[in-house]
Amino acid sequence: MRILVLYGSQTGTAQDVAEQIWRESRQWGFQGPVLALEDYNMQQLIEERLVIFVVATTGDGTEPDNMKQAWRFLLKRSLPSNSLEGLQFACLGLGDSSYPKFNYAAKKLHKRLLNLGAKSICPLGLCDDQHDYGHLGTSLAWIADLWQALSSTSAVRKQAEQEIVKRWKVRVLEQQPDLNEERLHWTQRQEAHVFKLIENTRTTAEDHFQDVRLLRLNSGQTPTWQPGDVLEVQPQNSREHIQEFFDLLKEHQLDFNASTVVEVSSAHADLPLPLPYATPISLQQAAKYIWDLSARPRQRLLEVLAQNCEDEMEREKLLEFCSAEGLDDLIAYVNRPRRTLLELLSDFRQAMAKLTLSHLFEMMPLIQTRSFSIASAASSGTLDLLVAVVNYKTIMHTPRLGLCSNWLKGLKAGEELRAAIKPGTMNWPKEPETPLIMIGPGTGIAPFRSIIQERLHLQKLGHNTGPLVVFFGCRNKAKDYHFMEDFQAWQVDQSVEVHVAFSRDQENKVYVQHLIKESAAHLAKLIREQNAYVYVAGSSNNMPKAVREAFIEALDNDALHMEQLIKQRRYQEETWA
Repeated sequence: MRILVLYGSQTGTAQDVAEQIWRESRQWGFQGPVLALEDYNMQQLIEERLVIFVVATTGDGTEPDNMKQAWRFLLKRSLPSNSLEGLQFACLGLGDSSYPKFNYAAKKLHKRLLNLGAKSICPLGLCDDQHDYGHLGTSLAWIADLWQALSSTSAVRKQAEQEIVKRWKVRVLEQQPDLNEERLHWTQRQEAHVFKLIENTRTTAEDHFQDVRLLRLNSGQTPTWQPGDVLEVQPQNSREHIQEFFDLLKEHQLDFNASTVVEVSSAHADLPLPLPYATPISLQQAAKYIWDLSARPRQRLLEVLAQNCEDEMEREKLLEFCSAEGLDDLIAYVNRPRRTLLELLSDFRQAMAKLTLSHLFEMMPLIQTRSFSIASAASSGTLDLLVAVVNYKTIMHTPRLGLCSNWLKGLKAGEELRAAIKPGTMNWPKEPETPLIMIGPGTGIAPFRSIIQERLHLQKLGHNTGPLVVFFGCRNKAKDYHFMEDFQAWQVDQSVEVHVAFSRDQENKVYVQHLIKESAAHLAKLIREQNAYVYVAGSSNNMPKAVREAFIEALDNDALHMEQLIKQRRYQEETWA
């Protein structure tokens, strides 16, 4: 019986869950592919009988990039309301309840499929990243219920335990071909451009707890970008992590090393091969460009690692981590201390000693791209990024380091990197006369510097532009006042109305929401009388909620007015965890 598993994934988690469902479907006797929504011809959906959707929600309720095209197709008004009446489906959403539009993409998809006549075989699953177990708190039980529902309506039964379902075939090449290392710098579908790094400076004081970098890139001949657009970057592993990985292989005397060259192919006719594996690669290249060595190990890695393990205690523990019963232990061992896969491989020595090359490729997660708001207008001549370097401590003896931010931190002026410009989630008003109210504490200021530069450039060209009001917040004026020179210049020439909150420079903490309340009447007038747009960017902790409440208060506690602004896209949030 055919089953189709489709996913919309931004960071790889939804893909991971979709592939888990696909592997389990084989144990239940199903056949059929697991595909990103962008890899499937949506016009064929009318011919499908059983489809499982796994969909993440990103940012302010937006669907992932690899789902956008499919979603546009499903929204076509020309589709008859009975066009999917032959389809049975199930939908699992991955979201984060700290965002207002929790699991919005999955909810929209589920509703639209029902509107087109499809029948849901089990309730919509809504995974929450805020759950103690993360997405596993919902996904494990939901997947079990899915097979239960299918076994009660179809003649399917779970088959006896078999070996793990392998995705790839790995063949060692004795005669080494010319390896194209250049192509591994960028292994995504969208077109990348080469940028030259002009400057990489720390914007925070040396004694400040957070290292924030301003990277200025030469945009050269690349296409232009719009305010709010993002730069998608593909990072590389650090020399230290690469060395650590090969030291592990050497220590266990495994029969492959950095110079081993392999050809990877799909073990299934309907399973696409990831772009990084499109041509032969050495393990040195895989460890540098392809595998995420600092990732937190997912259950798939633990399951594969257990396969050849002859030590009963280690094998049992690894398999227990993969079960619903072992979730508490898994969270305590992996998630809370933010243990990396290299640290796990060091701990499970007996399992590591029996690792095969095939299993290595099966279990290693691929490096995912990271997106950063562009912090300059195209008219400025450089593409600027403001990057907070992720470096924090847990109970582990070494600090936890973010892969991409630390890679960017290490780049030197003159070096080149490949990256892609992508549209951001912010929608700006078409008329430049419309006032903009922007709230961007910390690195949230980045997209607003871009739109401010763009508006001031239009002014110089003789265009009429509306008032610009910006709220910025940081801890100390002397330590983390990003773009201080810009703010001061805007204040001097009165081109931008600037409000800055330094939360730790006085006894009572002052945040952006306090400054919004102080200017409540002025802001309400801009919103009511001049149809101002409001934008909020920054950390998704308490700030967005506090800012929203401050604006509701400014609007005479009219929460319905705020709801209307959000619906009209006149109040937009772009936040991140």
